[in-house]
Amino acid sequence: MPDSDTILLDVEDGVATVTVNRPDALNSLNVEALEALDEALDEAADADVRALVLTGAGDDAFVAGADISHMKDLSTPEAQAYAELGHGIARSLETFPAPTIAAINGYAFGGGCELALACDLRIAVEDAVLGQTEIDLGIVPGWGGTQRLPRLVNDEVARRLIFFGERIDATDAHEYGLVGEVVAHDQLDDRVDELTSDLAAQPAFAMQAAKEAVNAAHEQPLDAGLTYEQRVFSGLFGTHDQREGMEAFVEKRDPDFE
Repeated sequence: MPDSDTILLDVEDGVATVTVNRPDALNSLNVEALEALDEALDEAADADVRALVLTGAGDDAFVAGADISHMKDLSTPEAQAYAELGHGIARSLETFPAPTIAAINGYAFGGGCELALACDLRIAVEDAVLGQTEIDLGIVPGWGGTQRLPRLVNDEVARRLIFFGERIDATDAHEYGLVGEVVAHDQLDDRVDELTSDLAAQPAFAMQAAKEAVNAAHEQPLDAGLTYEQRVFSGLFGTHDQREGMEAFVEKRDPDFE
């Protein structure tokens, strides 16, 4: 478990839930929380879970951003180190060996929005508010927002959100493609449980391969990505889950994946 109580890690039924536990600070991420979050993600990966959920404690915030009181006096080298810490965590979410879900239960600003962007799926409550608000602080997104947001939404939408620091509600976020689903606040936990249960029932090795292949679409030209997909596809043949999945289909029964 993480050394700090600012991050909670719960592993149950093949699902890891990582909770940023600073509700009095709207779950903003100070250095202690970032380091504990990094540790929690490593522990969850080592536990071979089938899905991971990232959320915030309380009813008000997912992650309201980074710790501005810490950031305001940073030198350029210190800011570089701080950016590297946030980038490392976002990359850990993006490359986590199982699907990740951002359960956005409230404010998701700045670094909080960026961590959500690094997850595979995003589900938000109706009263959630999201935004890349760094421009209001005289800076730009520093944990991947300028790169991941334009890959997820329309280019001009991304530019408007970043240039103006716009805060948008969950409905608009869904319309723009920033979140995949919007639910009532009291339905979030149940809906996340449904999603993680379905993900956990899928063949783990194929799921990891699927995630890696989709990630590759954002990182290399089309021809290289198609070649990578062929290699991933063919490499799954001969595995237990491939044989079981196809035999179950032919035999008209539910598969028993590892």
